[in-house]
Amino acid sequence: MAGSESAPHVELDPAATNDSNEARDHEGKDHKPRDSKGWDGKLRLDKNALTADADAQSEPEMSEDEGPPPEQLAADEDLLDDVNEDDEDIDLIHCKVSSIPALRLERFKNLQRLCLRQNQISHVELPESLAPTLHEIDFYDNLIAHIKGFDAFTELTLLDLSFNKIKHIKRLNHLTKLRELYFVQNKISAIEGLDGLSHLRELELGANRIRSIENLETLTALEELWLGKNRITEIKGLDTLSNLKILSIQSNRLTAITGLSNLKNLEELHISHNALTDLSGLESNTQLRVMDISSNPIEHLTGLSQLKKLEEFWASYCKFSSFEEVEKELRDKEELKTVYFEGTPLQTSQRALYRNKVKLTLPQVIQIDATFVKA
Repeated sequence: MAGSESAPHVELDPAATNDSNEARDHEGKDHKPRDSKGWDGKLRLDKNALTADADAQSEPEMSEDEGPPPEQLAADEDLLDDVNEDDEDIDLIHCKVSSIPALRLERFKNLQRLCLRQNQISHVELPESLAPTLHEIDFYDNLIAHIKGFDAFTELTLLDLSFNKIKHIKRLNHLTKLRELYFVQNKISAIEGLDGLSHLRELELGANRIRSIENLETLTALEELWLGKNRITEIKGLDTLSNLKILSIQSNRLTAITGLSNLKNLEELHISHNALTDLSGLESNTQLRVMDISSNPIEHLTGLSQLKKLEEFWASYCKFSSFEEVEKELRDKEELKTVYFEGTPLQTSQRALYRNKVKLTLPQVIQIDATFVKA
């Protein structure tokens, strides 16, 4: 399914590259940042699908349990007429589906994966006869405002409700087998309703209205947490997430790196497009391999001496200007292969000499910005 859809990515340029509508491939993700606006490293959508502000293009909604249902479009054909009733996968993408009952899904006795992305579904009305076999549901890009209709589906391991109109996370904590849960680009203002999801490995909440990291204490199996493009001012509430390997918190309102001391297994930190002025707070994160600090007002490169396993360091459009500091902090990182210093004074003050100076300073590096180093 969708690549944070989890995307397979090979990046050319973190400020310009951005694959659209990728199929979800949960194997081989590399999680690089993909957008000059600081969007989450796993970007699964067109630039055109993003808004500069999570509030933009949001129309007023009725409260949680009020208001008439939107008009339904009647089905005039059997969209699944040519699908074998023994099939395990159904994909109806961008088919103007507005009524799930009209699809007569109850005839499919072995259905394991249902993808109805980019349709006009406002109500989840799934036949309960699917519950014993259905493991994955993808309702990405529909018109769903309230989480209802999943009571019987306790075998689900993946649920994607990205690009809908959801304000509150509710009625999901009985889905204890969930491993992947996606809420990208909704209207969620609080992390809630996730108690009991003790098998959850991946949680995506990018492009919402979240101000505080909270209510994650019971998600002890979590390995990936994606919180880019929200309104978060402080990293906290992560102490119990000892298995966390990837934290993406780009495009928020952070002024300091805090709350990471218990994340001993953290391998990737995406924290670009915030208001960081230094990199203190990483003393315990010695397993970090990938770090993205791009577009932060950092004037001095310090606080990296303990990161011996660093492989990729993305620092475009920061404000540090000293090659001496770069050498002191990064030269001893034997596994470091990729650096991005584009837009920093290192580059802008001496463009003609920039690449050669980086090569001399960091001879182990094989990629500088979007270009590989010539042998």
